[in-house]
Amino acid sequence: MSKTENKIPEPKTGIQRIFKAFFYSVDGLKHGIKNEAAVRQEVMLSFILVPLALLIPVSPLLKLILIICNLIVIITELLNSGIECVVDRLCPDYDPLAKQAKDMGSAAVFLSLVCLALSWLFAIYEILS
Repeated sequence: MSKTENKIPEPKTGIQRIFKAFFYSVDGLKHGIKNEAAVRQEVMLSFILVPLALLIPVSPLLKLILIICNLIVIITELLNSGIECVVDRLCPDYDPLAKQAKDMGSAAVFLSLVCLALSWLFAIYEILS
């Protein structure tokens, strides 16, 4: 690797910083979808659940909750994947603290999935009532 490849980019300011931040976010989402099976699965699930949430006969507020809970699952999975990348880079061998970090990230994803499931159970209850 040449020295220019390892050089830290100059910080951007103003509108240029906003554009750069947007493209960094797009890159992160693309990387997650391409390289992380869990992110891919959750994005595919959202292609089903978000339109379904818009179509079912529930209140607009409940529709919003269903969509937000779905997005929270993807957000949490992306953060968990980021934690795992850093932990794997810094701790290639087994380390109890590395395991703890990964387990807590996994627990966060699990809890976001519980929120999603509960919101859908509530929607189903509202439909059937």
